Order: sequence, then structure tokens, then C-alpha cells
Amino acid sequence: MPAISLAAAQAEFTADVAYLNTATYGLPPRRAHAAVLAAEHDRAAGRMTAAAADQDVARSRAAFARLLDLTPDRIAVGAQASYFVGLAAASLPDGATVLVADGDFTSVLFPFLARPALTVRSVPLQHIADAVDPTVDLVAVSAVQSGDGRIAPMDDLITAAHACGARVLLDITQAAGWLPLPADRADLLVCSGYKWLLGPRGTCFLAGTPEALATLPPVGAGWYAGADVWNSLYGTPLRLADDARRLDLSPAWQCWTGQAPALELLADVGVEAIHHHNLAMANRFRAGLGLPPGTSAIVSLPVPDGTAEALAERGVVAAVRAGRLRCSFHLSTTPEDVDRALDVLTGHLSRSPAAL
Repeated sequence: MPAISLAAAQAEFTADVAYLNTATYGLPPRRAHAAVLAAEHDRAAGRMTAAAADQDVARSRAAFARLLDLTPDRIAVGAQASYFVGLAAASLPDGATVLVADGDFTSVLFPFLARPALTVRSVPLQHIADAVDPTVDLVAVSAVQSGDGRIAPMDDLITAAHACGARVLLDITQAAGWLPLPADRADLLVCSGYKWLLGPRGTCFLAGTPEALATLPPVGAGWYAGADVWNSLYGTPLRLADDARRLDLSPAWQCWTGQAPALELLADVGVEAIHHHNLAMANRFRAGLGLPPGTSAIVSLPVPDGTAEALAERGVVAAVRAGRLRCSFHLSTTPEDVDRALDVLTGHLSRSPAAL
């Protein structure tokens, strides 16, 4: 049973618009927003302590582990997904082959493409599991595509990769927090926290198997990667943590102060309940547009230019990605939000020469 009901969790959100843009950035729960404001107040007053902020990092690590049903020792913290993907790229030998999906988010692609000694092979997402063969060393793909919300065939992909001796890196930035994930089977998982995890921008997680994590070079190692953080501030010898923390980056404190309560809220509600809610809201939206039900919390629509701006003027917030309107539905979304968005969108499209 969830520790908090969905209805109680939704009372944590205070937006005065129909917000369908979590795929760009998540709305903070009231408790997370208050925590960041309090931390800034303490900083201005000279009362902020690094030790207290450090506890928020530990809380975030534990809550993220709980969300994925992993253990905290398998999770590193940083600031950006591309950095952690870059560690995976740096770990590969010259001549290695990386399999990626056509049109994936560039933070998943550029770290590999920036190494000319690697061979990067791109295939359509729906064929990525079939494209794995013994020449592939690593498959790197977003679990949910940022541009249009398509979901990668993760189970089939992991099975195919492991059968060929390849590892799998999943960017779960658009998936963690609402979509059940095969986190125990993936070799590496990377996740920015400011979208579906509802944190401030500046938090990111890396998770994985001990074997895969051990192959990553700690090229950004600093004091926070030390075995005993507060005794790793000065001097030699090298004394890194012996688990995933060896890959930690020094945290931006206030970001983690906001991330911890947001993650704990998500973990208390539970991915299963959030998944059910998000799909119900997305499919309510799709049904209102005469579209069949889908399996993603992101709905991507071809619309006339200027549609997102017209919606924003009427209090409906969405985004445009890859030339399409992208609407995303999360814990903060209510049926009233969906109906408001449908009313505004259908009214706008009825006045436009080009519609769905």
C-alpha cells in the first residue's frame, strides 16, 4: 500500500495553469518548494550548514534507490546526464561499437559521437533490439523518447544485448518516477532529476550493476567522491569510496534540498499508482481528440505553428519538440487540467486551416 494517497499528493501542487509540460521541467511539490526557500533564507542569514545539506543528498540517493528498487550503494549523484553518459563513453576502448536510436536526445548521443575512435550505429527505435549483434559493445538509448514519448523495448533490448555480451545504458530521465523500469537488469541508468522527479535543475543520478559501475573511470573525482567525504578534503593519497559514490560529483546543495522531499513524495505514492494515473490522464486527453489510447505519459501531436503560444495565452502550458506539440501528464495533472487543455486546444484547432 502507498504511504500517501494520490489525492493527498496532488494537494502538494499549486500551479494556476493546466500544466502539461513535465517533460520540460517538473512542478515542485509544496514541501520541496518550501525546503528550497528555507535553505536560501538560512544561507542569507548565515545559518546554512554543509552537513545539513549533505543529509539531503543522502535522502535523495535513498529515495531514488527506493523508487527503482535498488540499493543506495549502486547510485552516484551528479548534475547532468551527459556527464554520466560521458563516463560510459570514456570507459570504452578504441574501436568499440555503440548502438543508438535514430533521433534520440543528444545528451545520449554526443558523448559517444565526440569520440572519433568509437563506431556509433544509429537505427530506428522500434528495431533497436533486433539490431544488436556480436559486434555491439554498448547500447545507449532513452527509455522514453524526449521528442514524442515513444517507449523503448527495454526488456527485449536487454535480453538481446546480454545474449551478445553487450551492455545496456538507459537514459531514464523521461521515465523514472512514472514508468515501471527493468532497473535490476540494465547495466547503467542515467536520470536527470528536474523533470519527472520534480527536483530543481542541477540534480542527476547514475545507477547500475556493480560490474558495470566498476568499469567507469572517475575522471571527475573530487572530495565528495572520497571514502570518508569530510576527511577527503586535502592531500594524498587517493582514497575514493569503494561503491558508486566514487563517481559522485560535489553537489549544488540547494538543488538537493529540493530534490529530497520531491523524491520521497514520489516514492511514497509509488510508481504503480503514478503510472496508472499518468496513463489515465494521457488517454483522457487522447480520447478527447479522437485518438486511440496509448502507453506513454507523453502525447505528441502535429499542430499548426503558434499552437503552443495560443495555448499558453489561455493558461495551458505545453511544449513544441521536433515540430510537434508535446503534452506530458504527471502526478500534478488533474482531470480538470486535461479538460481545460482539450477545450482550448480543440477550439484553437477548429479555427486553424490545418488540424490534427
